[in-house]
Amino acid sequence: MNGWFVTGTDTGVGKTVIGGALAMLVRAAGLRVGAFKPVATGCRRDMRLGLVCEDAEFLAHCADAAEDLATINPVRYAGDLAPMVAAEWRKQPIDWNAIDQSWGRIQQSSDWVVTEGAGGLLVPIDRNNTMADLARRLDLPLVIVARPGLGTINHTLLTLEAARARKLTVAAVVVNGYRPGSATLAEETNPEVISRLAKMPIPLIVPFDARTDTRQGIVGESVLFPLRDFVNQAIGQQRKASRTP
Repeated sequence: MNGWFVTGTDTGVGKTVIGGALAMLVRAAGLRVGAFKPVATGCRRDMRLGLVCEDAEFLAHCADAAEDLATINPVRYAGDLAPMVAAEWRKQPIDWNAIDQSWGRIQQSSDWVVTEGAGGLLVPIDRNNTMADLARRLDLPLVIVARPGLGTINHTLLTLEAARARKLTVAAVVVNGYRPGSATLAEETNPEVISRLAKMPIPLIVPFDARTDTRQGIVGESVLFPLRDFVNQAIGQQRKASRTP
């Protein structure tokens, strides 16, 4: 399946914004985009719909997804907890069958799927599986989202090391929320240092954009612009591969 598994070096690094931006750009290229948030915690309780994940709502909006939210986000928990902890606390085990069924439906109706994990790559889903195992299960390359500030070299290299140890493909690293007008020396040099130490291309740098609002379904051009070439190149490579006998 063509697509990406969007993960982060930590929670709160902007996976949802980057995932939504990627979905918008793929849709702008004329492809049917699927949105998938297999497992979510921290969901709000809606009187009519039950538990609802705002990240899944935003991703579905950006993708103009055909499926309902129950398909896009089949496993949901309240509380800001790792999925394994939430499942144990609520005594509601992770429903892998629901995840697989949703994935099958989304695959059938999509040309490209943007999947968002929960937290970082080694966040536990249950006692035997992490987000890395889920990415392998879906057979999707990773887009790793990192913060720009001090400490991100360590967090990003650790995430890359974990991905490579599990033979997961890394499509891109995205440094999200960079503020050029007030960037520290660490923030200015972190992308090049990550590139050099990880022996990979310079991470994509996405600036902070005050107009971007996940609750309003808005992604600003400052977020979209740095990702556009990456998306178009990925789609171009896929189309070229599909024409190769």
